[in-house]
Amino acid sequence: MPIKTRYLVEPILKDVVNKMVFLGGPRQVGKTTLAVELVGSHFKSAYFSWDKIDQRKAALKSMYPPEAQLILLDEFHKHLKWKTWLKGEYDSLKNRHHFLLTGSARLDTYRKGGDSLQGRYHHYRLHPFSVAELSGQKRSHVPFAPLDFSDDISEESFKVLLTFGGFPEPLVKQDERDLRRWHNERMERFFREDIRDLTLIQDLGNLTLLSELLPERVSSVLSINSLAEDLQVNFRTVANWLDVFERLYFSFRLPSYQSRKIASVRKEKKLYLWDWSGITTLPEKFENMIASHLLKFCHFLEDHDGWKMGLSYLRDSTGRETDFLVTVDNKPWFAVEVKSQARQIARPLLYFRDKLKIPFCYQVLNVGGVDYEKGGIRVMSAPKFLSALV
Repeated sequence: MPIKTRYLVEPILKDVVNKMVFLGGPRQVGKTTLAVELVGSHFKSAYFSWDKIDQRKAALKSMYPPEAQLILLDEFHKHLKWKTWLKGEYDSLKNRHHFLLTGSARLDTYRKGGDSLQGRYHHYRLHPFSVAELSGQKRSHVPFAPLDFSDDISEESFKVLLTFGGFPEPLVKQDERDLRRWHNERMERFFREDIRDLTLIQDLGNLTLLSELLPERVSSVLSINSLAEDLQVNFRTVANWLDVFERLYFSFRLPSYQSRKIASVRKEKKLYLWDWSGITTLPEKFENMIASHLLKFCHFLEDHDGWKMGLSYLRDSTGRETDFLVTVDNKPWFAVEVKSQARQIARPLLYFRDKLKIPFCYQVLNVGGVDYEKGGIRVMSAPKFLSALV
């Protein structure tokens, strides 16, 4: 499966000539390939990696090739005073070079504090491949308008993504043995490099055990107390570790949507992983895949178009629950209920639609060839629904 481009190439090409661009995303999602081969090929570019000592020293001394139009800096947020240093580089050299910074930690977190970089950069989060991206779909996205679906979606693309996930290497190879080895090697490097370089955590044994427990909690309301008991550590420690996993793009949690119109639960969050390919139970794997696609959709509209997007789930004190709600400026745009096969309309979806006046509601099935509307709820197969996203 050849991969020729990525969905962020055009936006980055437009933005990097005016400001710095920060590109974050999980390890092995394709950031370096996008920066060097897909964006860098449009310029005379020079690449510097923090992990290569000679390249690190050259960059920190501003020893850039005079003819380089684009300077590519990989993992330079590991520099203790990277914000101050980068501000100086940009302010003094912006008339000679463009700057693209990539990192496997959440740069939107690590960029905060210290000298302000405000007004000097655009920030993007690179996600794994999705159905729309793999199929070459580019849809219009207008908040509070109906989603724009396509009939030109391969069921096979959806099945491949569900099995192998959206990370480029296993997706291209499509081999079960290679997938298992890739999981092991990716996690080894995650703990050896990302955790070591960007945190002060010493208890890597329990942290590793936590990473092994989380796939079993996918799509469920996450109890930190339960995890703390399993690991025999305190609540605050587990909460901190979960925050680290989110900053390093291992997992993400969704809050419940808060509204006076419903008796919402408040503290509980639902857990999902950036890489759904290692989840062993199909219903949870399918729901995680939908969650990841929706998060990618929200991040793109936020990073590229500047909308204040929100992704949450709906649950009230009686136990009624709907899997996902997408909001703009905290106002409901559309809700999604995920079902493996059931075509009967989920009653909580109807309830929340009426209570919150949700403009559009979808029930998404892991069954091919389904698309109909009943009672204002559109029931459809996952490939077609996902075609409307990013």
